Amino acid sequence: MTTTQPAATGAKPTLAWGNDRVTLTFDWDAESPVTCSAVAVAGRTLPVHRVPAVEILTADAGHRPASGRLAHTEHGARLRYVDHHEIDEGGVRRLVIRERSGDLEVRLELTARDGVAAVTSRVIASNVGDGRIVLRAVASWVAGFTARDHSGDALAGWERLTGTNDWLGEGRWTRTPLRGPDFVPLAEHLTGHNPRGSLSAVSTGTWSTAHQLPTGILESREASLALAWQIEHNGAWRWEIGEDTAGAYLALSGPTDADSGWSRVLTPAESFESVPVTLALGVDAVSAIGALTDHRRATRRTHPDNTAMPVIFNDYMNTLDGDPTTEKLLPLIRAAAEVGAEVFCIDAGWYDDSGYWWDSVGTWMPSTTRFPGGLGEVVDAIHAEGMIAGLWLEPEVVGIQSPIADALPVEAFLQRNGERVVEHDRFHLDLRHPTARAHLDAVVDRLVADFGIGFFKIDYNINPGPGTDRDADSVGDGLLRHNRAHLDWIDGVLDRHPDLIVENCSSGAMRMDYAMLSRLAMQSTSDQQDFRKYPPIAASAPISILPEQAASWAYPQPEMDAEESSFCLVTGLLGRFYVSGHLNRMNDEQRSRVATAIAVAKDLRGEIATAHPHWPLGLPRWDDAWLALGLRGAKSDLVSIWRRGGANATTLSFPHLVGHDVEVTPVFPLDLPAWHTDWDATTGTLHVRGTDTRLAARTLRLSHRPTEVDDDARTGSH
Repeated sequence: MTTTQPAATGAKPTLAWGNDRVTLTFDWDAESPVTCSAVAVAGRTLPVHRVPAVEILTADAGHRPASGRLAHTEHGARLRYVDHHEIDEGGVRRLVIRERSGDLEVRLELTARDGVAAVTSRVIASNVGDGRIVLRAVASWVAGFTARDHSGDALAGWERLTGTNDWLGEGRWTRTPLRGPDFVPLAEHLTGHNPRGSLSAVSTGTWSTAHQLPTGILESREASLALAWQIEHNGAWRWEIGEDTAGAYLALSGPTDADSGWSRVLTPAESFESVPVTLALGVDAVSAIGALTDHRRATRRTHPDNTAMPVIFNDYMNTLDGDPTTEKLLPLIRAAAEVGAEVFCIDAGWYDDSGYWWDSVGTWMPSTTRFPGGLGEVVDAIHAEGMIAGLWLEPEVVGIQSPIADALPVEAFLQRNGERVVEHDRFHLDLRHPTARAHLDAVVDRLVADFGIGFFKIDYNINPGPGTDRDADSVGDGLLRHNRAHLDWIDGVLDRHPDLIVENCSSGAMRMDYAMLSRLAMQSTSDQQDFRKYPPIAASAPISILPEQAASWAYPQPEMDAEESSFCLVTGLLGRFYVSGHLNRMNDEQRSRVATAIAVAKDLRGEIATAHPHWPLGLPRWDDAWLALGLRGAKSDLVSIWRRGGANATTLSFPHLVGHDVEVTPVFPLDLPAWHTDWDATTGTLHVRGTDTRLAARTLRLSHRPTEVDDDARTGSH
């Protein structure tokens, strides 16, 4: 959908572009750069605060006024429209807008897919002159989001939803008004200049989600507009919200000079492409996250696992803890098969003869002491039970005591000033180097060929820092090139082994970005071993990743009572079901409960792979007594509810079901006392009352149809 309006006398030329769900309007003239001047979603168009659509910082052209922002760059103000063109390929629409500032030429490339209210953006900066251009920051998206020509406070009513990560404490989200401590009234209009500060979040190094998340939401209930974003990069990034005298903007970027030591020198005819970012729109936060969910599904690498979603048993969490042996594994394999697991993964330790494997990894040869009959005996037992065999692998690291550390050239590792970078007794491979890549290709291909491995849990337990200065313009440039080489390596592995299932793991979820997850099957959401603390992690995961990729551990144990065991199993049920625990030590009743949960997971996986997440109790908070995750389907909702103390009742909100008759039925567990539920169609709320057990969880189904009153209202009858 595109309309171009020629400039009337004194008016700016305009370009309206988008798809059936979202439209962006751009304007420009001879005296000003291209700006996004309006956004339209759900039949409503909102003119927005105008800022340059492309902002680039170079060594010879900084900010005006001076600041540390992504926005307000001199090049951003100087850029002038050259031309634009569009491509429509089977419902994938692309728009390319070209601008120029002196010898710097930029192309803003936007992509939208029919049926998805989201736009992916990147910027290509090119040197069209005879000298050098030293890039210091290239924003992939910049646009205003508050109303243009507003009266009063532009930020009034706007809130941000942002998340932080930590090992064992992933996905902690908060909702905060923008007008407040982040943006106090400055009376900046009296200065004649825009402010200099901003609210920003950054990531440096290779743990892309180790602290702040590259995903967020801006929402205004008054404007009925929400914007959700994700930066799709497996390295350093920055997002930024800033207030100007006339409104506020959002800027998204990959690595920058100030944050992550990134700069890039463009010689004549050379170009640089920024990292991709995606902006999704909706009328509220939940619908914007729904649009981001649609985008993630539409842009994932095609793979049988996307819909198959086999149930995986992994021997690590609260079970073997990195100490597998033939003796320990064979009973677990039999038990896992009996309860219905379809993949069995042997986790860390399978390559270790010494008992301390941390600083010796890198060759990835099976232990002979752990497996007297060879690793093949154990893998054959997995295959004999009809399960896919899996192995844990941490391919990017080489322990300082590993034989491969000296066998590979020093150029195959990340370096600083000629020294290999060491972090926690490990070197880090530089996947730009052909020898490093060839080594990893040989490891994967050997394990697949020799043992028939069909699943890899790819872990990543160190962050080597800002990058490498070998063959790079800066340490950040070296890291960005390595990040992109890493993605290319993953693509190569999956090209050679198209049915291989690969889990993304990184000390829990320290690299839970969409650059990785657009390629890989699933994400281990945490290493949290206290089952009581896991629900807020599991409930918040679908903000960052697809529900069907969210592998929240279900690790029931023999010493747990029935409610505790069910609590564990519910935690994993509305995602990729990922099981651990000493199944072989359980009695028949306990194993039967696990088998029932696995059977339910298999029944639900088709729904999970098409449903959209929502949060009937609001954003999960770490210490909440009650938490809930809902998945909205066409004819029913699934909802998992956890109780961790507090009052024995709560009320859940389902605003999309106002005016619907709803039948509430239990999904899991079915062998424990049912919770009492009351549905109120007029308010779309479900009142739930638990039993006397203070620690418990249930998964319910809400089957719905419009009430007769609602049908009459839509048809106009009385």
